[in-house]
Amino acid sequence: MNPPRTAFALAAALFLACNVIDAADAPGAKTITPGDNLVVDGIPPIPAEITDKVARYTEARAAVFADWHPTKPEMLIGTRFGDTPQVHLVNQPGGARTQLTFFPDRVDAAYYDPAKGDSFIFTKGAGGNEFNQNYRYDFATGEVTMLTDGKSRNSQPDWSNKSAQIAYTSTRRNGADTDIYVQTPSDAKTDRMLAEVKGGGWGVSDWSPDDKQLLITEYVSINESYLWLFNAQTGERKEITPRPAEGAEKVSYGKALFSADGKGVFVTTDRESEYQRLAYINLADGKHTYLVADAKWDIDDWDLSPDGKRIGYALNQAGTSTLHMLEIATAGAAVAAKPVKDPTFDPPLKAPVITGLKWHHDPKQAALAFNVNSARSPSDVYTWSVAGGKSVTARWTMSETGGIPATQFVEPELVRWKSFDGQEITGYLYQPDAKKFPGPRPVIIQIHGGPEGQSRPGFIGRNNYYVNEMGCAILLPNVRGSTGYGKTFLKLDNGMKREDSYKDIAALLDWLPTQPSLDKDRVMVTGGSYGGFMTLQVAWNYPDRIRCAVDIVGISNLATFLKNTESYRRDLRRVEYGDERDPQQAEFMERIAATNNAAKITKPMFVVQGANDPRVPKTEAIQIVDTLKKQGTPAWFLMANDEGHGFAKKKNADFQFYATTRFIEEHLLGGPSTTKPAL
Repeated sequence: MNPPRTAFALAAALFLACNVIDAADAPGAKTITPGDNLVVDGIPPIPAEITDKVARYTEARAAVFADWHPTKPEMLIGTRFGDTPQVHLVNQPGGARTQLTFFPDRVDAAYYDPAKGDSFIFTKGAGGNEFNQNYRYDFATGEVTMLTDGKSRNSQPDWSNKSAQIAYTSTRRNGADTDIYVQTPSDAKTDRMLAEVKGGGWGVSDWSPDDKQLLITEYVSINESYLWLFNAQTGERKEITPRPAEGAEKVSYGKALFSADGKGVFVTTDRESEYQRLAYINLADGKHTYLVADAKWDIDDWDLSPDGKRIGYALNQAGTSTLHMLEIATAGAAVAAKPVKDPTFDPPLKAPVITGLKWHHDPKQAALAFNVNSARSPSDVYTWSVAGGKSVTARWTMSETGGIPATQFVEPELVRWKSFDGQEITGYLYQPDAKKFPGPRPVIIQIHGGPEGQSRPGFIGRNNYYVNEMGCAILLPNVRGSTGYGKTFLKLDNGMKREDSYKDIAALLDWLPTQPSLDKDRVMVTGGSYGGFMTLQVAWNYPDRIRCAVDIVGISNLATFLKNTESYRRDLRRVEYGDERDPQQAEFMERIAATNNAAKITKPMFVVQGANDPRVPKTEAIQIVDTLKKQGTPAWFLMANDEGHGFAKKKNADFQFYATTRFIEEHLLGGPSTTKPAL
């Protein structure tokens, strides 16, 4: 889907809450009892002692920026104190985190009323269903009011500049199309549809400075999108980016914002480039001016200051972020950008991942907020300010790591290997302490989702236990189709090229024997969502080269997935995977489906699923588990009835972690005794 203007993907580090009882088949031996919300099949009893061994690794938390107060130097953030991430208020760097929302489900975003600051709007779903609703929180009373219909899928809101309105998209008309709505949040009854659209990829990007127009993005795929202007009163629309000629290369437009004078639009785009560059589009003639013309990496996040004089942006350099600043000058229709270099602007962390850039609403504050994540630090909120002519970097939050010193977490190494066709593939390798764990180490290959995702050198949370205490190496590959390496690389796995992506993993398996520190004979493959699809593909294509696999909310058959995924996203996924209604494409999908090749899956498999997943329905997990069980392949199955596309609640994520640790002990390491470090 199109990227939101500002949003926090509220982080999960999560809370220990499993009862312990005596197991009937082993008198006196205590085991963990799963909650009533969990469906557990084929998983052996999990010793209760595991909770003590892993406890610290489940107690890290993260903080993610949400929004600035319109006038004060204070902010809303997302973090978790209980079972799920909620909205908190922080009024100074290092200040207390005051919790404002208290729900069983995570809150996904929060936005101050930019005019008064007396309320904020937040967004959340229920049970992982992603049918998010918008709510208004009143600071004076603490009252929470639902603003949407309670049934449809609604996007995060975008506030107007002066008219106290919001704009957002909703599927309420027919469940498939993301129509444009406007509303005055102080009166929920003002909600109205502004315009009908066709497709599930439409999103609100910005309001014009005079609030008369809306900047709307039409997202078709990661490689194709368009920008439109909608009249904020009538819904009348005008497309401002050209459609390519038949057979010509498609263009992608990312985050887009109006210039301060409303005469143009700033945007990231891969137009005339391999990478996403910052550009200015003159609305009078459509001319594109490239502000960072020679960028060799994607600009994956940026923001324009309220006075239109500065742009802060993050450059994604093979997964590591660098932070940069431009001074913007306008002269009539012309726009120029001058780089600003300031060494204090870089956060003091090695290999950071920087996201969520947002300038303070008040130009006098001259403060830019952003999230910083690294291998030794969960996400925290930083700011950089030039108020009063002084350059100051401040850390607003200091998230806990379960009492484990940061120096105990491994910094990953960027590694490279050549695939079957000569294409270079890269990944991040986290290796255990060679003194503590001598000799070649077992390898966990963890494949990202998307497929247009990217593995980056960030904090790996609970997975640090596998490295630090079990002596496993973790390798995060970025196979073809990953974001961050240019649009040509991004399209190398589309449609009928799907098999080439897991050939990249085969090449990785060929590379492992060249690394003395890695054990090619003890390999586990795992991944979530599309990474789960890749896990299943590796499991049946290369069964003799792995010991076991963990599939998390993965696709087991592309054809059945497209049939059953939610209607608002079906066409968006067809662009990537191919159209199952085409006979040739359907035949290809059936030929490569894990469900149709399950006889070749001979190594133990652990399948994890959320019952309310709108993206990859639970039927994808159930059909592969049923098939494996019928043929006698060891299959563990865990499903949470109150989760969706992955586990967001800490008690569920903890049980998944306990079970996965047990699975690794038994099937990757050969038993708990092999996890002991050298003395």
